[in-house]
Amino acid sequence: MEEWPFHDCNVHNLLESRHIDIGQDVDRCLQMHSSLIRRLSLEQELEGHQGCVNAVAWNSNGSLLISGSDDARINIWSYAGRKLLHSIETGHSANIFCTKFVPETSDELVVSGAGDAEVRLFNLSRLSGRGLDDGAITPSALYQCHTRRVKKLAVEVGNPHVVWTASEDGTLRQHDFREGSSCPPAGSSHQECRNVLLDLRCGAKRSLADPPLHTLAVKSCDISSTRPHLLLVGGNDAFARLYDRRMLPPLTSSRKRMSPPTCVNYFCPMHLSDRGRLSLHLTHVTFSPNGEEVLLSYSGEHVYLMDVNHATGSLMQYTSGDASKLMTFTPAQSRLEHQSPVPVLPGRSNIAARIEKCRMLVEIAKRSLEEGKNIFHAIEACNEVLDGHDSDIGPTLRHDCFCTRAALLLKRKWKNDAHMAIRDCHTARRIDSSSFRAHYCMAEALEQLRKHKEALHFAVAAQCLSPSDTMAAEKVENIKKHLAAAEAEKNKANDGAPRSAPRTGRVLSLSDILYRSEANPDASQDGPRSEREDSDYDEELELDFETSVSGDEGRDVESNILHGSLNLRIHRRGDSTGETGANGSCGSPSSSLQNDRVAYQPEAVIDMKQRYVGHCNVGTDIKQASFLGQRGEYVASGSDDGRWFIWEKRTGRLIKMLLGDDAVVNCVQCHPFDCFVATSGIDSTIKLWTPTAASPSMVAGGSAGPETGNVVEAMESNQLKLCRTREAILPFELLERFRMHEFSEGSLHPFECAQS
Repeated sequence: MEEWPFHDCNVHNLLESRHIDIGQDVDRCLQMHSSLIRRLSLEQELEGHQGCVNAVAWNSNGSLLISGSDDARINIWSYAGRKLLHSIETGHSANIFCTKFVPETSDELVVSGAGDAEVRLFNLSRLSGRGLDDGAITPSALYQCHTRRVKKLAVEVGNPHVVWTASEDGTLRQHDFREGSSCPPAGSSHQECRNVLLDLRCGAKRSLADPPLHTLAVKSCDISSTRPHLLLVGGNDAFARLYDRRMLPPLTSSRKRMSPPTCVNYFCPMHLSDRGRLSLHLTHVTFSPNGEEVLLSYSGEHVYLMDVNHATGSLMQYTSGDASKLMTFTPAQSRLEHQSPVPVLPGRSNIAARIEKCRMLVEIAKRSLEEGKNIFHAIEACNEVLDGHDSDIGPTLRHDCFCTRAALLLKRKWKNDAHMAIRDCHTARRIDSSSFRAHYCMAEALEQLRKHKEALHFAVAAQCLSPSDTMAAEKVENIKKHLAAAEAEKNKANDGAPRSAPRTGRVLSLSDILYRSEANPDASQDGPRSEREDSDYDEELELDFETSVSGDEGRDVESNILHGSLNLRIHRRGDSTGETGANGSCGSPSSSLQNDRVAYQPEAVIDMKQRYVGHCNVGTDIKQASFLGQRGEYVASGSDDGRWFIWEKRTGRLIKMLLGDDAVVNCVQCHPFDCFVATSGIDSTIKLWTPTAASPSMVAGGSAGPETGNVVEAMESNQLKLCRTREAILPFELLERFRMHEFSEGSLHPFECAQS
């Protein structure tokens, strides 16, 4: 990890070049320089909350820090003095999830959103002359038009009049302080508030090929600081959406469900676009400082980087079916000719040095692959070559590096490593269509994904390319055995399966039930049954749960996991056909669902350009991923293991891992101008990090324990948690919902931090 430098240059060289390169902003370059990041250490803990700190944010000039907590208080902190200035009793009746300063108000107006579905505006000038113990003030504005938890706020640079709020009720609302201080008005219902900017109650997509039919519980939103008309939204499906506010229809009420408006772009890694997994959702979306990139953080997944601007038809854009095409063998027409190496012109010896460095890194990676050691570091060496110097190297070295990285990923076997290997093999085949290594690794990757039919085609192709290779022959035989065993098992199941009597009602699988309940959380709202969502179902529930303790305790990741099975059946009474409800529900009748899917034309989606791995995001759905510094050259995220991670944006290389909480780090916010980071999580304190360590390192100690030297061990532990999907522990969550009488709410979200 220490063998090659980072891409932000040497600090001494940056300072020396100031008089030569006048256009270079050295201050921005130095704010979050790698040499400073690697010296980050805990400077201080801010005490003042009595619960988990779910939100932290800076004011525009970095002089103040605001925080919101489960204790329903907003705290204002001084950056210069590192002390508490104000503590506001907000009057929220549930956890505060988001809070911000309103721009251009001299930092006097602050806004908050909480689990009680309310948005409150406060004027700090009313606290003038009061002590810290006297923080109860009446909100300047109170908005009660949301019906579910408000998870995120957005403000526009230079706009002191408007705030945007994202809620799990499927709407994103625009509140204008000039139009009134309360909403809904006295004597009216929340459905009459005409402040809905985005109605996404029919906006969630189970997969790219499926039409949007379900409520998108909006988890996060952001407004571009460079192009404020661009609005980024993420919720409880795999797709982030980019909207142009200038192209949206006028504000509406929520009385009638509207079809989702057309968005500018969808963002989703290709390998996540067709899975339809219930637990897969976004916990945070954000723009880069220059507005050219977006960062997506997924629950149960990694952090991904995408480009906002793309050329139509570019490799970064894909449509439905492209993921399966990536895994489908197509015979190459002819072998692509290798281009000549990149020429080294006189006076450009630095390019020759970079190419030689790349060759050395590839050799290091190959050696690690052969020895089966230092796999993580070897993958990062390949990342450095392909993502850091791709324009310098020729096709031969690129092909060699892609194949090597694919083999390393298949050996490491972290979450989605097989999908990343498929990408590398596909690219390697485009460089050299007769590559034995590319075909063999593709077969192995598909085999790991249990796509044995597709794997067989590539294995046979690899055997044809190298008939004398025994590994290819063994691979073909192994895949054929898997296919034969699967076919025999299928025939046995068909022959021995008892034929059950047909039911008059439509039987829903557990997946269908939970997706419908998760996607339509408003089904339990108070009111007449005709006004509830999905009210065309009369549901009958059967529950059968059995547990047993396995005698093979060594196979469990954690000793407190019981093994069990859950049988849950819900079926409709009466006619299996349905109609769209009077409330405007967009759920399609079961009889016409297939026709809807045939008519639906899926949109094009922008694919990932970088992945950041090592952390774990399964415990909370407020976990942030953020850009560090004004240039945004580094990416940071909290983790369920109490650490927070920093990666180099360009290469995905891990640069720092810090211990920042006794349980979970959720929030990571960089100071606007200084090398200074504030983090928070389950602990009731806010941690402040500055580059004050005596020497640079990848890991540094934190408040929760001593220094952890084995970085890879910590990351592998997080991968085990990620691979234990939420479906595996679903029975216990369901039973807990029944015990707490919360199942009627229909939302099986990751736990939120709540006070005991």
